[in-house]
Amino acid sequence: MIRARSACVPHIVTIPFTEDGYSHVCRRHHGLLHPVQLRRPREAGREALVDPSPRRIGRLDQWGLADEYEINAEIGTYSEPLITLRDGTQLDASLSIPKNLAPGQTCPAIVMPAPLSPLGRWSYLGMLSRWVRGGYAVLAYSQRGLAKSTGEIHCAGPQDVADATEVIDWLLEKDGIDPDRIGFFGASYGAGTSLLAAAHDQRIKAVAGTSAWGDLFASLYENGTRHLKAFEALVKLFGEDRCSEEFRGIIQKIRANTIDDEVREFARVRSPRAYLDKYNESGTPVLLTTTWHETLFSVPAVIDFHQRLTGPKGLLVQVGDHGNAELPGLLGLPAKPTEMAYRWMDHHLGGSAGDGEPPKFDVRSEQMFNPLSDLRHASWDEYALPRLRFHLADAPAGEGDGQLVPDKPQAGWTRQVKATGKGTDIVVAPQLIQTGLAERLGRPHTYTPTGVDRGLAAFFATTPLENASRVRGELELRVTVKPQQADTAIVAYLLDTDPGTGTAQIITHAPYTFTAEEAAKATTVTFALQPADYVVAKGHQLQLVIDTHDPFFSYDNTTTPVFTLDITSPAGTESYIDVPLHPID
Repeated sequence: MIRARSACVPHIVTIPFTEDGYSHVCRRHHGLLHPVQLRRPREAGREALVDPSPRRIGRLDQWGLADEYEINAEIGTYSEPLITLRDGTQLDASLSIPKNLAPGQTCPAIVMPAPLSPLGRWSYLGMLSRWVRGGYAVLAYSQRGLAKSTGEIHCAGPQDVADATEVIDWLLEKDGIDPDRIGFFGASYGAGTSLLAAAHDQRIKAVAGTSAWGDLFASLYENGTRHLKAFEALVKLFGEDRCSEEFRGIIQKIRANTIDDEVREFARVRSPRAYLDKYNESGTPVLLTTTWHETLFSVPAVIDFHQRLTGPKGLLVQVGDHGNAELPGLLGLPAKPTEMAYRWMDHHLGGSAGDGEPPKFDVRSEQMFNPLSDLRHASWDEYALPRLRFHLADAPAGEGDGQLVPDKPQAGWTRQVKATGKGTDIVVAPQLIQTGLAERLGRPHTYTPTGVDRGLAAFFATTPLENASRVRGELELRVTVKPQQADTAIVAYLLDTDPGTGTAQIITHAPYTFTAEEAAKATTVTFALQPADYVVAKGHQLQLVIDTHDPFFSYDNTTTPVFTLDITSPAGTESYIDVPLHPID
C-alpha cells in the first residue's frame, strides 16, 4: 500500500492497491490517483536520484518509497546525460549503473525508449531502481522530438531505429556493460521503437513491448476504414509542429482519406510484422502485451505477429485499453506487464529484477471486465475455442429485431437502415483510454439497445442462453450490403444483452468501408471482428448490431443527404457470424 497526500484534502489518505496496482478505495477520485498525487512522488523520486541525500530521500517517506530509494542510492549511480548523435541531435537520457562492479566484471543492460508522453523518459522513473537492484544498467531516453530531446519526430521510422543503434554504441562505451546482454523495453511508442530496433540490431538479445503494435497500417486503416479518433489523438500527442516533413505529409493524407502507396510504405517500414524473417532468423525473444478493448493499435495484428514468431515468445492480453494495464508498473507498483518484463529479461539476460520464477511462455490473458482473472495456455491455437456459426435471420412474426440462429442458413430477407452521417449511442468506446480504464476498475460502459432507433441500425439476437458461456478467440462476420454511395461504412458490434434489464455491454466490434466500385450494388463482405475473451451469463443474449457510423472511425457528416442501405442474405452467400462460444462447465 502507498501513503499519499490527497490533492483535495489536507490530511493523509491510505490507498490500498490490488495486485495490478489499482485502487479499490480512494476518496474523491473514484478509485484513481489524482494526477497531482502521481506527479509529486515522481518529482520527489527524481530529485532523490539526482541528489541521494538523507533529506531528499526522507521526503519520500510520506509515500512509502524512502526505503526503496535509499537502497537504490547504496547500490547504483544515477546520472542524466545528453546523448549527442552523429547528426547533432541531442537525446535527453538517464543512466543508472550498479555500483561496486569488480574490475573486468560486466552487467546486463536495459534500454528504454520513451513512450509518447510529455514526460518522455520520466515515464519510466518508477522502474529504474527495480532494474538496478536486479543487477542491470538501465538507460532511459526520450526519442528525438519528444520531451527535452531535440530533432523532429519520425514516428518510429528508420531514423529512430538508427538512433537506437547509436544509443547502444554510446552505452557500450561505458565501463561494465556486457555487449552480449542488452535488452530493450518500451511502452506504447517506446514498444514500437524497441521492437523495430530489435529487428535491425542483433546486439539486442531480448525485447519486451507493452501496448505494442504489430502492423501500423492495420492500426490506422482497418477494412478500408480509418481509425480517425485514435489517429487524431496520437497526432495531438505528437504535436504536428515537431513532426518531420514526411510525417506531416502522411498526416494530411490520412485526414483527406488519401490512402496511397506512400502511406502504405510509411506504415510498412514501421511495422514489426514486416520483419518477421529477421526475428525468426535471429531467434530474438519477444514479449508482447495488449488489451482486449485496445483503441489505438490493432489487436489482431499483434496476435498474428505473435503467432508467426518462431523463437521464444510471450503474449499477454488484459482487460482495458491502451496503456491502462502497465501504468502502475511504470510508476513502480505491481502490474502484470512489467512483472512479466522483469522475468523475461532475467531469463534471457541473467539479471535478478524479477521474482526468480522463469517466464510462462506463450499466451496469458484476462477475461474482459475481470482483471483478477488469470488464464495461461501453451499457444494461441490451444487458447482459442472452435467457432459456432450463427446465421442472420429475419424477425419472427410480430417482432422487430432479426435473429441469430445456429441451425441453417437463412436467405431471402432484407433489412433497410438509414445513413444520416451520425450514428447511434452504441459506439466502440465513448472515450478513448478512459472507457477501458473504467473496465479495469470493474465499471464497463453500459449500453441501452432498446432505446436505439431501429431505422438507424439493424439488430439480430440469439435466444437467451441456457448456460453461462465463454466467448474466447477470433470472430468473423459475413454480410451482404447494398450501399447507395461510395465510401459507405458499416460498423458491427457484438453485445452481451440482459433481456431482463434491456442493458448491454460490448464484447467486440469491427468496421468495413465499401469502395466506389461497390456502391449501388449488393456486395458480400467477410471480415474479422476483434478477438475477445468474455463470459456471457446464463439467460443473456448475444446481440449483433450493424450501424452506419461511429465517431471512432469517422467525422460526423451532416452535409451528405440521408440515404439508405440494404442489409441482405442472398441464397448461396447467406449472412452469418462465427463466434467461439462454448458453455462453461
